[in-house]
Amino acid sequence: MTLQELVNQAAGLYSDRKAVWFDECNDKPPASYTYATVVKLAMELTAFLQKHCHQQGKCEIGLYCYPGINLPSWILGILQVPAAYSPIDPDAPPMLSAYFMEKSNLQYILVENDKINKFQMSHVGWFCHNSSPVEHIGVTLFQMRSSSADLNSQVDDEKSKNEPFKALGNSQPGCPVCPDQTEVKPSGGGCMDIGQKDSLAYVLHTSGTTGTPKIVRVPHKCIVPNIQHLKCLFEVTRDDVLFLASPLTFDPSVVELFVALTSGASILIVPSTIRMMPVELSAALFHRHQVTVLQATPTLLRRFGAHIIKSRVLSANTSLRVLALGGEAFPVLNLLKSWKHKENKTSIFNLYGITEVSSWATCYKIPEDVFNADFRTDFPVPLGSPLLGTKVEVRDTNGSAVLEGEGQIFIGGEERICFLDDEITVPLGTMRETGDFVRVQNANLFFLGRKDNQIKRHGKRFNIECLQQAAEDLCQVEACAVTWYQQEKLILFVVPKDDLEEREMFQELQKRLPAHAVPDELVLIKALPLTSHGKVDISELNKIYQNHLNSRRRDSKLSDAEELWERLQYLWKSVLGLPGDPTGVSKDAVFLYSGGDSLKALRLYDEIEMLVGKAVPGLLEVILSRSIEEVYRHTLKILFPDEDQLMNYDNVAKRKLSGNNGEEFHGKYIKLKSERSLEVPSRLISFIALSRGNNLFSMNFTKSFMQPSNTVQVGVELLQQPSFLHLVTPDTTKSKGQGYEMESRILTATNKANKANCCSEQQIHAQCSHVTAAELALCIRWKSNTRKCVDASPLVVIPAEEGISASVYVGSHSHAMQAIDLDLGEIKWEKNLGDRIESSACASKCGNFIVVGCYDGLVYVLQSSDGEIHWTFVTEDTVKSSAVVDPSSGLVYIGSHDQHVYALDIYKKACIWKLHCEGGAVFSSPCLSSFPHHLYVATLGGLLLAVNPVTGNKIWKSFLGKPLFSSPHCNENYVCIGCVDGNLYCYTHSGEKAWQFSTNGPVFSSPCISSLTKQEIFFGSHDGFIYCCSVEGNLLWKFEATSSVYGTPFVFQSNDLKNKILLAAVSTDGKVWILNAKSGTAEGVEKLPGEVFSSPVVWGTKLVVGCRNDYVYCLDLYITGKKEQL
Repeated sequence: MTLQELVNQAAGLYSDRKAVWFDECNDKPPASYTYATVVKLAMELTAFLQKHCHQQGKCEIGLYCYPGINLPSWILGILQVPAAYSPIDPDAPPMLSAYFMEKSNLQYILVENDKINKFQMSHVGWFCHNSSPVEHIGVTLFQMRSSSADLNSQVDDEKSKNEPFKALGNSQPGCPVCPDQTEVKPSGGGCMDIGQKDSLAYVLHTSGTTGTPKIVRVPHKCIVPNIQHLKCLFEVTRDDVLFLASPLTFDPSVVELFVALTSGASILIVPSTIRMMPVELSAALFHRHQVTVLQATPTLLRRFGAHIIKSRVLSANTSLRVLALGGEAFPVLNLLKSWKHKENKTSIFNLYGITEVSSWATCYKIPEDVFNADFRTDFPVPLGSPLLGTKVEVRDTNGSAVLEGEGQIFIGGEERICFLDDEITVPLGTMRETGDFVRVQNANLFFLGRKDNQIKRHGKRFNIECLQQAAEDLCQVEACAVTWYQQEKLILFVVPKDDLEEREMFQELQKRLPAHAVPDELVLIKALPLTSHGKVDISELNKIYQNHLNSRRRDSKLSDAEELWERLQYLWKSVLGLPGDPTGVSKDAVFLYSGGDSLKALRLYDEIEMLVGKAVPGLLEVILSRSIEEVYRHTLKILFPDEDQLMNYDNVAKRKLSGNNGEEFHGKYIKLKSERSLEVPSRLISFIALSRGNNLFSMNFTKSFMQPSNTVQVGVELLQQPSFLHLVTPDTTKSKGQGYEMESRILTATNKANKANCCSEQQIHAQCSHVTAAELALCIRWKSNTRKCVDASPLVVIPAEEGISASVYVGSHSHAMQAIDLDLGEIKWEKNLGDRIESSACASKCGNFIVVGCYDGLVYVLQSSDGEIHWTFVTEDTVKSSAVVDPSSGLVYIGSHDQHVYALDIYKKACIWKLHCEGGAVFSSPCLSSFPHHLYVATLGGLLLAVNPVTGNKIWKSFLGKPLFSSPHCNENYVCIGCVDGNLYCYTHSGEKAWQFSTNGPVFSSPCISSLTKQEIFFGSHDGFIYCCSVEGNLLWKFEATSSVYGTPFVFQSNDLKNKILLAAVSTDGKVWILNAKSGTAEGVEKLPGEVFSSPVVWGTKLVVGCRNDYVYCLDLYITGKKEQL
């Protein structure tokens, strides 16, 4: 019997019963198919594949998809060809997927339709369309290109060059790669041949956690006995509901699918992201769908947390009949007893197996009396009896059978055989080496641990899993894992259950373990990192510990102040990439003027603190705004408080706070001439002002401004008010009356002025580069030369009055502030300020002014029509913060590196209040909430403040401990902010921390919260990912960019772009990414010729962003092949 024959038998008996449920866990009701529908769709796919797949001998077809409603039909359709299916994870690294496709020699791949762009972008040139998409089934067939031999050699070259799979293959650093773990034991001389007709069911690869990843080809004869025996053991009937808990690339998924579909039962499928959300997942499993059979790894079960396990999974009234745990060491019984309600009737099984003999080899049902209160807690759980057709042997190091004592387990059987890597024939009865050690006692097998988890420490050899089991037994431990870090230190990672005292825990472990098994260190973490197969990710744990080491302060080894000065100069040069010659650094050198930026400043800050071995309060602000001499002096005071300072130091007099115009400042500060007196115009301008992160400021517009033909929407928030607003721009085709028109995909424009600084589309059309795989394309519309880096983000102002074009306002390191026509790219005006500009501009309430900060310490209020100075306000240090305007009062709020935030009345030319922010420079932009009326301010000292915008009084504060470069952003319920400790923090408006979301790098990006996607928060991280998480703090998706992400994403929607909700984001290498905001898939990408630290702003189909090659760019977005229509 084959898997498909077993399913068709069940479908004949239960054709009208539900075979599959797919629950997206959102507002949509769950989708379902009956057995009749599943079989019908599968037959359609089978007929299609039989027509288009021409392959001699064995046929294997890749399946590139996420789990969904059609998954059973896709797998069944492939099996009926007959062919073996080979799942490919869309989230796996492309080079790894390419390696397995090449190693498996896949000729055909079925790709889920909405994953085609991702597939093509990840594997450019590998496959071509073989046919049209399969109707009604949602997949498209791709065939390997004939020229792929060259590509295969490229993969081999890349593989041999980087050897990524050796790293993947070792659970501990420094472990040797094991040879093929196969022992051939002939039985009677027969062989199983891979070329035997219709023999294979599926093709997988091992995870690589225990050695070099291997291709595993699984015959029907190997897996069918597993399915049949487990159906009997679990007593599965047509009334059961099983959950697809395992990814398709992990062979337990085969058991979950086919135990259900061969029994007339239902299989429940949820999106992969939901599996990472314990609350949503438990509600779907045990509330909405009443799941009765759950197979999972112990780590995946622990992810629910003790509360959910007790209240839902193993409660007294749970729907769960069967809980089968496998893939890892079984949890200690004490922990299981603490989870299981005394009235709970769930049967719990221990499963054991290896992918090389797919899927499970043994099974043991835990007796009910084990969970009685008076039963001994140290009862060991055996692996159980061999499953149907499976043979299990234990051997010592000499290969002799072990009847009592310890040895390694070997698994096989007469026909329980898989083909590994390039094997073509395998002798019947072959036994595979597992690498797992057991103790044999009274014919029972008790798991001791993996061969590669045995270590020698303090002269004693032991298995590190005994430490894990001892720790799990402690009541304060929710979950834990152990690593042998660099074969030097034994590290215990613990997810604490309650308040955990480290000293007490060490004392408990010392009571239970020999001295050589007590860990060197205890590291507390929020959750155990998992591999895609649901197992503990050891490599990620080692990274966590490495970060833990890096954050720890080293003991000071500096002998005196002179050595500090020498070492500081070395670090300064190293971070800035300056020549390492003996030439000293000028004592007047300023970090930001020497090639530094915020990212490098953070690195220097960390290096200095590690050098001196202690925290240096206020150091980051000094690095960002003072000379190296002042950095030295500041550090010296902390390190040698009693030491005479060796270098003469002239105190730099701070400027006094003054609101008077015409005050003179010297050094780097400008001397202002008298400014002309301007009265505030009585006529208010109707406009919309749009800036980074979907921040919107709109005033005075009427209903006539809202076009009836709704073509474009920008998801914006009006100062984070609960009542969200969707704004509409005119149809892009109406722009023809504004001075340009499209012909043959080339824009012709008449430039009236500033031709030296502005390039038209016609001049730079050759710079357009399109991603052939993407449906959405980007092309440069215009670029404007500012003569130095543009790190500021653009402000786009759209007037309501017809005949007045939209404007882009942006500043540059060249001191220039430009106003640029959004459509044509013509410079309307340019104004040189006193120093470089990194602050992003904001519009005043009346619309007649823009407000921008400057490195010279001034806040400039410029007339929006011509750039003339209306007023300047003097702070005591650099102003990088961007201003925000209160729409009710018209007050402007802005921060300064002088550690103050200011409330300014630009009409009365007065400072209404200023607030000292307790020792931290205000780099980021304040955020204003209307309900409640709060102003949120973040500092480089790590403080988040809520301030009364009227009085300037503090409402609450929270100290995050690390610098905050990210600007806070809020909605009606929460305020969110990123931190350089790698977390996105979320607070309620009353100051309570709601949650934090962790990434693997500093978060400089500000969170984007949009009315188009009210339940999602978007932000970037220095780890190179763009993240989307829910307002509850759960990961929805993440997209891997090609470098760090500094800027803030932007959400938008346009009928001209198929009305999709899209996300614009930039990475520092100059890539502009357009992603699907709901799924995180790439829709388009464009590479700018320079680094990008600016954030994009989108209006209609125009995207504006600054670049470090001295230009600000406007890009057109259009559907491939349809640009002439826009």
